[in-house]
Amino acid sequence: MRYSVNEWTKSGSPWVWLNAGAVAICVIMVVGLLGLIAVRGLAHFWPADVMQATYTQGEQSRRILGEMVQDEMVPAEQLRGAGIQVPEGVEALRRDLLKVGNRDFLPADFVWAMDNMITERSHPEMVMVAERLEWGNFYGYLREIREAGETLARHDGYAKSEEYLNVWAEFQTRLERVLEIRDQILEIEKDKIGSINYEIERLRLQERSLELEQSTDAQAYADIEARRAELNADYEVLQQDLIDLYSQINRDSFTAEIADGREVEIRLSKVVRAFLPNNMGTGDKLMHYGAKLWEFLSDEPREANTEGGIFPAIFGTVMMVILMSVLVTPFGVIAAVYLREYAKQGFVTRLIRIAVNNLAGVPSIVYGVFGLGFFVYFLGGTIDDLFFPEAKPSPTFGTGGLMWASITLALLTVPVVIVATEEGLARIPRSVREGSLALGATKFETLIKVVLPMASPAMMTGVILAIARAAGEVAPLMLVGVVKLAPSLPLDGNYPFLHLDQKFMHLGFHIYDVGFQSPNVEAARPLVYATAFLLVVVIALLNFSAIAIRNHLREKYKALEM
Repeated sequence: MRYSVNEWTKSGSPWVWLNAGAVAICVIMVVGLLGLIAVRGLAHFWPADVMQATYTQGEQSRRILGEMVQDEMVPAEQLRGAGIQVPEGVEALRRDLLKVGNRDFLPADFVWAMDNMITERSHPEMVMVAERLEWGNFYGYLREIREAGETLARHDGYAKSEEYLNVWAEFQTRLERVLEIRDQILEIEKDKIGSINYEIERLRLQERSLELEQSTDAQAYADIEARRAELNADYEVLQQDLIDLYSQINRDSFTAEIADGREVEIRLSKVVRAFLPNNMGTGDKLMHYGAKLWEFLSDEPREANTEGGIFPAIFGTVMMVILMSVLVTPFGVIAAVYLREYAKQGFVTRLIRIAVNNLAGVPSIVYGVFGLGFFVYFLGGTIDDLFFPEAKPSPTFGTGGLMWASITLALLTVPVVIVATEEGLARIPRSVREGSLALGATKFETLIKVVLPMASPAMMTGVILAIARAAGEVAPLMLVGVVKLAPSLPLDGNYPFLHLDQKFMHLGFHIYDVGFQSPNVEAARPLVYATAFLLVVVIALLNFSAIAIRNHLREKYKALEM
């Protein structure tokens, strides 16, 4: 028996099984982590039922309306220390976290309540949930609809009835009208007035440039003034349209009864959507879930990034990675080709390789500090002095922006591309190069038509791995261009269309901001999970793409290797 065990050990089988077990554990942990993040994040968009109950604490009782968010067991000793009576023999009691909303009318929109103190639980069909532009969700019973302060329809009951359905239908009709007007307002404010303001600013800079040059060209000044007058006239027309639209959108309002019995009035212009979660079937909830998920992916954030969507962060992340890849690919490949194919293999070359490998291990925040000092302050300030003196003292490129963030990440990831490309070049047999040269090709032709195509799997793998790393970096971006909120995209219809000097949002920084800087932690927590899941999925897709591209190129050039 001892002999067979020794033979089995010498054969290497234990290490194979050990490696297989380690890989299996890693896969299970990764899948489990993704599953946890997905469940915690994506479940937030599901329209949960709203509970009505009576909460009794001591001699005081009050009605509560809200969604059950989570529950936990609390030790009895901790409860007794907080002055809560706990029956003898009980080791722990459950407490529930309820989202009661109505942050503008109640002390807090999330409350902890002891489960044994909650009685008379029910889920009334008439409970309304209204998502708002400000103050978060509203929970209550719809009472009346008003137009310019006059009551158009009212319902005072708590049971579902035909009268209530008529009031609800009128509410939805007027809400649709308000949403259409809001879209018109956004189109005027962001697109039309935004374009006018952008062009007026360009005229101001042109005029300032003429002043700095001490130009006496009266016609140039006259043309600028004439164009400014045209833009101001267009602005006045749009401003009047906005006044009319705002008077229309602020016309309608509704009153609702909240949990403590008060009736409050809310303008419909503050509502994003309203629904009756306890009266929705599975199909309706699925449609609502799809609409919320699409809003998360395509809309702008609101309420300190705890509501709305993250499209500016998605767009900023993708745009930055694209620019970074465009910058890092030629520099990384050219450096690797020079070191492997042209440089004399001696002490200096080995020293450069050591330096490149060490750069790959430098903390990313160091690159951020370097980018801030060299790219932003030195290069950006120099560019402003040479090309944008009319904009000073306001910096153009002398402040953080999309270009400097992309260059900083390109500098951070270029060692990955260099090392991967060099390894790919080193695996190409020398006989392939010699055969090409023997057939009359020059060294450059051999490099372009033979060596680089055969090394392309390693090159592409290095580039995409660099992209995957850059997509998740946060620390350097905090110094060179990423901000908490930048709803204006760096790519728009205003010349020069791609604004490299503009600040932008990033998924990684969005996670940090919502998770650690939000004033409402409980409201922000689900969005942290959802955004983290989205970022992990993006990075995972990039890695899977690297494997697929590498395998495709490897199969394509397998004949050359043979």
